[in-house]
Amino acid sequence: MNCHNEVGDDDYQPGHTHSHGHGHGHGHDHGHDHSHDAAADTGLADSLFGKVNVDLVRCLNESTPDAIKRVFKPYHQRLDTTQFVSSDPDDPELLVYVPFTAMIKLKSVFIWGGPSDSAPSKVRVFSNRDDLDFESIGEAAPTQEWALARGAREPVEYPVRVTKFGNVRSLTLHFPECFDGDESTVYFLAFRGEWVELKDTPVVAVYELKPSAADHKTPASENMGHHSIH
Repeated sequence: MNCHNEVGDDDYQPGHTHSHGHGHGHGHDHGHDHSHDAAADTGLADSLFGKVNVDLVRCLNESTPDAIKRVFKPYHQRLDTTQFVSSDPDDPELLVYVPFTAMIKLKSVFIWGGPSDSAPSKVRVFSNRDDLDFESIGEAAPTQEWALARGAREPVEYPVRVTKFGNVRSLTLHFPECFDGDESTVYFLAFRGEWVELKDTPVVAVYELKPSAADHKTPASENMGHHSIH
């Protein structure tokens, strides 16, 4: 797969591994070549590593608080298994909220849960949804979803339908289950795409809790201490 070709609605092929970075990149209309910078910093062209707002990343049902932040690593550290997030031992479900510091045109998602059966078996991805919790996630329609590769020994790249991910401020990733057992593990998450700077926009996501959802946590609400912003 040529990772610099945009993937249309009908021609994407999930399940590609990416064992090396690309150094060629391409220019962008907004005046500077972000892919060359990303390749130099991370070993992956078009990397969005530097645009993930890691301080505000949140995860529901992680066994160790803030462990989710450890899985956003430079591409050359993608096989590091000392830093990971795992679910509570009796429940494999994970719900991850990832805000960005720029407006993103997403091209692909990298996911790796390791070669064992504690790796997530499925992911449902939602664009610009900071209102989801475990109660509402089951009824929500994902922007895109994949069955994940089993037994992968390196991160797998899942190209997205780029027409669905053209103006992304945040992503929510729902891992409902693992291949086997009651505990999920994720070692690496990364994103490829293009970006433009945001101007005069608050860093913290704005959301409003419905009265009936006052007692439910969402990953995004963790950033605001469970207070509504109107």
